[in-house]
Amino acid sequence: MKCREKKEIALVASGIILGASIVAPAAGAALTAQPSSQKIVVDGKPVQIEAYSIGGSNYCKLRDVGKAVGFTVAYNALTNTVEIRTTEPYAEEIVAQTANSRTVTLPTDGSRYVPQVGDIILCDDGTEYEIKDTTRWDTNVFQDGPLPPLPTATCDWSAFPTLTLQPPVAKRYNDKYGDTLFVRNVYEVRRMAYTLYNALGDEPEAWRDGKPLFKIYTEIPLEYEPYTDVFWPWRASEITDVVHECPNVRYYIDAYDEYKNGVFLNTRYLFMSI
Repeated sequence: MKCREKKEIALVASGIILGASIVAPAAGAALTAQPSSQKIVVDGKPVQIEAYSIGGSNYCKLRDVGKAVGFTVAYNALTNTVEIRTTEPYAEEIVAQTANSRTVTLPTDGSRYVPQVGDIILCDDGTEYEIKDTTRWDTNVFQDGPLPPLPTATCDWSAFPTLTLQPPVAKRYNDKYGDTLFVRNVYEVRRMAYTLYNALGDEPEAWRDGKPLFKIYTEIPLEYEPYTDVFWPWRASEITDVVHECPNVRYYIDAYDEYKNGVFLNTRYLFMSI
């Protein structure tokens, strides 16, 4: 099997799923699955995808194909729908709902969580918060389209201190302004940190004898919050500009998804240097 185009692969993979119902075995017939011995190649390079031969055809997981060629596969349990998103790069998808529960398990490894209507988030105070509207997820004051993928290294990241990711807390505030929820977006924190890596890697004044003079923190201390502009419109170019101005300081970054009365509003990016 040779993968050439994302859309072509998506359609082929969809056909595999549909084929199971269209070409059903005769009554009483049994199909056996054997590991496929065929090599799978993407753009001339072999990839490791678990495949099986069933009834003379090769089968593999649609998500594995998406990971190999770069498109996202998501499952919406509310509508029992498999969504193939060829315009989005591959991202680890968190299935928010199960057959018996819609409570979200927020990822702790920095993988991406995409909220769905009906998701229930367990807040830090023990209460449950239901998401009712996500129409602004890809279009809001800080984002005019789908989130881009994580940056790739343009320098040697092994020289950087280990990045410590904070847990994806869910802070709820219920006052006269409405029922507000802030959920740490760990994926966006990673994207900011890796952008910092690339900017600092190209800044000679940020290093001494091959060791970094700076430090990166993925949480802003409470006492520093008054000095942080939570509406700072994050762009990779602006982070680079800050690094050029202050190459050997402490950088504090964080990101939170904001909801009001169940409606997603925006992702707030927090950034400061000391």
